[in-house]
Amino acid sequence: MKPESFFHPDMRPLLDARKGMPPATTPKEMRRAWTLYARALAAPRPSEITTQDRTIPTPGHDVPVRVYRPAGARGPLPCIVYMHGGGFMLGDLDSSDTSAWGLCADVNAVVVSVDYRLTPEHPYPAAFDDSFGVLRWLSQHAAEIGGDPARLAVSGESAGGNLAAALALAARDRGSPALRACAMVYPCTGEETTLPSYVEYKDGPSLTTPRMEMYTDVYCSGAKHRRDPYASPAFASDFSNLPPTFVHSAECDPIRDDGRMYAAKIAQAGGSVTYREAKRMLHGFLRARLTGAAARAEHEALCDFLRAHLHAD
Repeated sequence: MKPESFFHPDMRPLLDARKGMPPATTPKEMRRAWTLYARALAAPRPSEITTQDRTIPTPGHDVPVRVYRPAGARGPLPCIVYMHGGGFMLGDLDSSDTSAWGLCADVNAVVVSVDYRLTPEHPYPAAFDDSFGVLRWLSQHAAEIGGDPARLAVSGESAGGNLAAALALAARDRGSPALRACAMVYPCTGEETTLPSYVEYKDGPSLTTPRMEMYTDVYCSGAKHRRDPYASPAFASDFSNLPPTFVHSAECDPIRDDGRMYAAKIAQAGGSVTYREAKRMLHGFLRARLTGAAARAEHEALCDFLRAHLHAD
């Protein structure tokens, strides 16, 4: 493992938040630790952002969501379906609140944060089905929450980045909904763990390779769904005709090469893709946007991409 001095100074809050955490091996223990970690890096929601917690009916399951909207905004706004990280096993609407309101405030969009079902209780395809169901509902009912169904995007971090990629593939394959953009932040896409980043950053200090392997194994039920492109987007047979895509990786992250490879596959298929790598930063770097100027610049790059595609004429 590289010394802490190697990493960007803006990563200090992430490193400090993990210090002193109790050992966590069971899902219950891991969820408790994740909540403490997220809480240590959270920031109060600005008063100019309004929220509504509700459920959205989808086939087979009513999905809890939190809808974020800029207070006082006039007219229908573009909509972003946002999926949180946590290895498909951790996370909820509260642990991802700071990320979701940040997109709402800085993109000037309605953000629908999805509280998808988690593993091990609900392996694939539960998280994908929940997220796609919310996207499809939004394409038909966006006006109910002040949104514009003609300006939809998907975005997610880590496991949520996987889901964003899977939703873009499924929307293309199924003929709808039409997406203006897909933004994937430090995504896991299902690449093999022999890639260089998995070896170089095997031991973290944020995400580790063994933990990522465990998350993937549980989500995919071992080998059962390992090569299903909606579970592991890296295994899609066709990367053409996808919406404009932003792939945002951390240099010092075991799954960095998932992002690199996914962006390359879209580019090789002739698609519109922007790849950005946060130098000397760790998995989860967006959580440092409110305390570090460089991390803030990474958040702004993400928001610039989404604004360009969602607010274009």
